[in-house]
Amino acid sequence: MVALLCSLCVLAGCTDPDARPGEASPNPAPEPTASEPSATDGPKRSDEPSQQSEPSETPEESHPVSLPALMDKEYDGARLRLGAEVYASATQRQYAVTYRSGGLTVSGRIAVPEGEGPFPAIVLAHGYIDPAYYVNGQGMTREREWFADHGYVVLHVDYRNHAESDDTRIGEADLRMGYTEDVVNAVLALRSWDGPVDEERVAVGGRSMGGGVVYNVLVAQPGLVDAAVVWAPVSSDAVDNYDRWIGSDPGRSDLVAELDRRYGLPDEAPEFWSGISARTYFDRVAEPVLIHHGTADDTCPLRWSRETARLMERDGVDVTLTEYPGEGHAFGPQFYASMEQARRFLARHLR
Repeated sequence: MVALLCSLCVLAGCTDPDARPGEASPNPAPEPTASEPSATDGPKRSDEPSQQSEPSETPEESHPVSLPALMDKEYDGARLRLGAEVYASATQRQYAVTYRSGGLTVSGRIAVPEGEGPFPAIVLAHGYIDPAYYVNGQGMTREREWFADHGYVVLHVDYRNHAESDDTRIGEADLRMGYTEDVVNAVLALRSWDGPVDEERVAVGGRSMGGGVVYNVLVAQPGLVDAAVVWAPVSSDAVDNYDRWIGSDPGRSDLVAELDRRYGLPDEAPEFWSGISARTYFDRVAEPVLIHHGTADDTCPLRWSRETARLMERDGVDVTLTEYPGEGHAFGPQFYASMEQARRFLARHLR
């Protein structure tokens, strides 16, 4: 069972740049660059509302592990509780937190700017880090600190089965649907918190695997947030992710057998795999989306984001894809350029 669960972790997607094999300390932030990235823009936001297709209809009986199931779900995000202060500077304070999600207690970390507020807010979904090594607040540490320094309340989600969160029997075999539920509930918990949050200005952001979680949130609960930003995201097609990390690896035959037993493999159960793929439901997305992707990303190929942007545009989504020449998966030299791009994007849409 331990071997199986370790294998299932890989299905979660790309490794977060903050993760190191065998240790949990985050990487330091890279030095800022002076140059702006070149951009390949999708449809620009205009004064006229975008013309979206009619939202996808969901089946009457959804598979319990699916995005349609999350569309119909009643969410219980609440009880955001601050724990110990874990970081302080002249501009912000950070605390360990917990909140309710799907009947579970989920841990995370919150960064609160100095001042009275109310402040705009962003909920962050980190990339894949082995839960056996993951610690509270790991992943997207650079983004969390940067956003708080620039006047955002930032709630970083650990996810279920990570850090101090409750564990579930199914573990990661629910193919990120549980992580999606945790991010939806994080938004609801943040809005119901009595802290200095402007409830009318809330965004969601994610990196790598977390980018895929953000896509899921947007299709499962359109209108939940005001804007979304992702960095180096996985594919919006679950089959792409399966093929890259699972199906093509002969060393993971046990995992393939388990997925086959639970759900059926992509060739045999296309409806199931379509039901956990965000792109199937892009016509439901109501929020503007900014995608950052490096041209030299050898973990999550740029072509995935290009196809995601194309399909979003087709379905009427206000999407912008910004490509960073020579940048890899972790966003090193052009990290600060991407954050400035995100700042400008959110300034336009969180009004």
